[in-house]
Amino acid sequence: MAARALTLSVLAGVLALGACKRTEPTPVPPAAAPVAATNAPAASANDNLNAVLWVQTAAEYQAASQTVYRAAADKLDAALREKNWDALVPAERANAATGLKPAVIMDVDETVLDNSPYQARLVRDGKEYDELTWDQWVAEKKAKPLPGVVDFAKAASAKGVTVLYLSNRAEHLQAATLANLRSVGMPVADDSVFLGLGTFVEGCEQNGSEKNCRRQLAGRKYRVLMQFGDQLGDFAQITANTGDGRAKLLDEYRDWFGERWWMLPNPTYGSWEPATFNNDWNQPREARRAAKREALDIAR
Repeated sequence: MAARALTLSVLAGVLALGACKRTEPTPVPPAAAPVAATNAPAASANDNLNAVLWVQTAAEYQAASQTVYRAAADKLDAALREKNWDALVPAERANAATGLKPAVIMDVDETVLDNSPYQARLVRDGKEYDELTWDQWVAEKKAKPLPGVVDFAKAASAKGVTVLYLSNRAEHLQAATLANLRSVGMPVADDSVFLGLGTFVEGCEQNGSEKNCRRQLAGRKYRVLMQFGDQLGDFAQITANTGDGRAKLLDEYRDWFGERWWMLPNPTYGSWEPATFNNDWNQPREARRAAKREALDIAR
């Protein structure tokens, strides 16, 4: 018992000595600063996010565009040699093409010029296309060319082929559009090569943004060797913008693709989208989205 008492006495002394030496309290880490409250709403899901991202960042998109224009360049000499070669459908050829100067018809947006920065702004801001913001973007003249298009157009021009720009950009955007095209190296013979929305075509009544009248106009002066676009309506008139109507046009002219007609990939917008919701843009966005989800084939 005495030994145990001595041991306890010594231990108590050691503890007391240690307590005397610890004159400062052990510092306590400061609490994390509270996160400042924010009223900024979370970004809502945007149907176009992946599509725009793919166009801007995917090597696959770059490769697809280059593939189209290199393959077209390889076909150009054959098209020039064959006097009956014509890329206009018979219904849009109002006169014989024999003996006319050769030309290629090129859509502008997402065929020659990349407008994905405009689409990216819409994604960022949670907005949809409108004419005011579109006109402002065109006025900036900042659109870059698609991969391969400048090389093709220069090669065609060197062979005496006129490049025609048949676009649904409105006529009042002609100056800005041609300036943008020239700035990226595209050949622009003169102002007449721009056939914008609103171009008057004698003897032909244009239906909305359809391009059939302007293709007829091009055919009156040129033998059209090739057409380039990112929409079916860039090649021939779509009489019914429905799934069945579009499939019918594709089936009828399937053999022309890769020879006379050259399609560029564009997942960001196009007439394929409203075909899924009865072409009714007046519906609320959520109603249009629901119709697109309903159009998905989940059994494939």
